[in-house]
Amino acid sequence: MSNPTREQRLGEAFVTLADTLVAGYDLVELMHYLVDVCVELLDAEAAGLVLSDGLGRLDVLASTSEQVQLLEILQIRTGRGPCLECFKTGRPTSIPDIALEADRWPQFAPLAAEQGYRSVHAVPMRLRTATIGALNLFRSQPGELAEADRRAAQALADVATIGILQQRATQDSGDVNENLERALNSRVVVEQAKGIVAQLGSMDMDAAFSALRGYSRQQDLPLTALAQQLVHHERTADDIMTVRYRGAQSYDRRI
Repeated sequence: MSNPTREQRLGEAFVTLADTLVAGYDLVELMHYLVDVCVELLDAEAAGLVLSDGLGRLDVLASTSEQVQLLEILQIRTGRGPCLECFKTGRPTSIPDIALEADRWPQFAPLAAEQGYRSVHAVPMRLRTATIGALNLFRSQPGELAEADRRAAQALADVATIGILQQRATQDSGDVNENLERALNSRVVVEQAKGIVAQLGSMDMDAAFSALRGYSRQQDLPLTALAQQLVHHERTADDIMTVRYRGAQSYDRRI
């Protein structure tokens, strides 16, 4: 059987997003799937996603690495950068050469270059007049993002946005702002759980997050629920490390 084309894989990604949204989902895990699939299928080496609490306050909800998370946090704290511009205007923002924006963004531009990124392209998480965040694609080469990739990124962001707003609208509280804030709080719990696994497993934060996600999928347990169990000492990091070690052993035996 031939390998699927990129268009086929994009179609599968849309189906996965739609199925997840219909079945109910862990928002943090869904947003991580979104940034991962963007890096897998689009011309980008890394991706990050920021989400608003509904009152205009942004936080990082997902990123493909700790380096990207740092870049997103820097933009939020300084109030300057391409993802902030995208969120504020509700329009795509394309920076073909970050180095040329050093005067405009004196903190973001050099840090992005230090991390090896030369261009960045952001698309809004938007439905009609409501913009709830931005999806940001980082590239190691300067230049514009191909139009087909920009359209695909926007379409993926649109599907996720519809799902987020739909879920918030149908929840009992009826308070969209409150529920968006709750989603961002879930991210904080996940970060705490990453720290626990990283410390006890003597690994970096990216590896700790991979271990968390792998365990949550193996146990069919929502990522946020697993993080809460770790933080509240209802589950130990040893559980996750044991499964991770056994998985590595199984892989070694197969090869």
